[in-house]
Amino acid sequence: MEVVSRKDPHLREVVWFAVRCRALTLLLQALFNLLIPDHAADAFSPPRLSQPGLWDVLVEQLLGGLSRWDAEHFLFIAERGYLYEHNCAFFPLYPLSLRAVAEGALWPLQWLLSVRSRLLLSAVLLNSLFSVLAAAALYQLGCIVLQCRRVAFLAAILFSVSPANVFMAAAYSESMFAFLAFSAMWQLEKGQSWLSGLLFSLAAGVRANGLVNAGFFLYSCSKCFALQLQVGSGSVRKLPLLWKQLLSVVSSVVLMCAGVFLPFALFQYYAYVRFCHPGSSLEQTVPKPLVQLALDKGYSLAAPNGVKPPWCSRQVPVVYSYIQDTYWNVGFLRYFELRQIPNFLLALPVTLLGSWAACTYINANPRHCLTLGLERRKSEEEGKPRAGFCCTAVFVYVVHAMVLLAFGFFCMHVQVLTRLLHSSSPILYWFSAHLLQEYEPLLWSEGADDQTSAPRYEESLQGESGSCANPVVRLLLNCRSITPLSRCILGFFLSYWLLGLVLHCNFLPWT
Repeated sequence: MEVVSRKDPHLREVVWFAVRCRALTLLLQALFNLLIPDHAADAFSPPRLSQPGLWDVLVEQLLGGLSRWDAEHFLFIAERGYLYEHNCAFFPLYPLSLRAVAEGALWPLQWLLSVRSRLLLSAVLLNSLFSVLAAAALYQLGCIVLQCRRVAFLAAILFSVSPANVFMAAAYSESMFAFLAFSAMWQLEKGQSWLSGLLFSLAAGVRANGLVNAGFFLYSCSKCFALQLQVGSGSVRKLPLLWKQLLSVVSSVVLMCAGVFLPFALFQYYAYVRFCHPGSSLEQTVPKPLVQLALDKGYSLAAPNGVKPPWCSRQVPVVYSYIQDTYWNVGFLRYFELRQIPNFLLALPVTLLGSWAACTYINANPRHCLTLGLERRKSEEEGKPRAGFCCTAVFVYVVHAMVLLAFGFFCMHVQVLTRLLHSSSPILYWFSAHLLQEYEPLLWSEGADDQTSAPRYEESLQGESGSCANPVVRLLLNCRSITPLSRCILGFFLSYWLLGLVLHCNFLPWT
């Protein structure tokens, strides 16, 4: 059953607010990039092999702030392919999409712009589109899972002012991943397993943490099977049917999980062929300035002089884990050093918010968490499901967010947690919206909440078609009268948005 109508005024407000926020982001990054000199960062910066034209200079001045740090990798891969070994830390679907747009929709501009300029313009257009679609998908997902339109609406509005906003605009893969992940979750909640599987598979081709999304299929199938076992009697005559159901569940889980892992496996195989068995003419195709860059920086080209990288001889030659270990020193507790305290402070807000969300949910649903949500509720409870952040359907999303949070905190560069969680999980948006809706009196005057069943929700839309004022704008306009908690939440979102634009767009360290 459709929970969200295309004529929903709240959905239209989510889309238009996302468009306005994206336009403001692009304007601010151009302004900050022009006013603040770039920092001389020790980052990947390949030489330009062609002389830029007048229009290339203009594009660089207006959008150059979106090509910093890892964005250089994505743009370089889209232009040159996986030339250097450490480029393989960045998955291929996003660079392929940039190249497709640059050579397709922007092909008429080839007489005015270089390939790099068209790729940068493609990144801006694609990420603007994906971030708007991700906000819409998050709203639709929230309406189904939370069964509470106001919280879903507020969460989607918060997404447009996300602390990871600069990465949603820059030539990073976060916007594309958020759109695919939220859309896949939405389709799975609607019962569209195959479409959800396709979207999750595409997401795994964008970012490595997309592999964790296989857990949604595992939990969904396990829950359905566990609830079926609790219906009716467990007589021996039903054993054949039980085994049939079990085989069906196992085969579905294996097939769906294989689909999610397939892009990762194919990419690792491509890297193995590329760097462990390169063609003999490879060195002749690499421009000399790029070869010199590899010599100066210690970058590894594909098997120079027949010398293969160490990971090629491993029993399971996975280039991704080798790169994370060798180039970025990623591993368990490796980032726990005194000199990394500033980065831990950068990640402190998202760590506290995520931990608070998990504790709130566990305290509200202790039995549900202990039974992993696999216990069928009593019939009288079935007719009165709880709505909002603490509803039972949120359990799997809380687990997903906590897995990412724990792994990122202990095994990754901890400052990455902000963009990792805000582009992968709806929990931080749902919980922030829950706190604002629960503890901000300014939002209480909007009236009783609409929840429970879809028909009641549709009726509420017809009766309140004009009552979709933007709650974030309302809070900002009344910032002097809102509660300290609301100020903290909005302060976190907006300060990280603006600081990210100021710092990241000028090659200064950020999350």
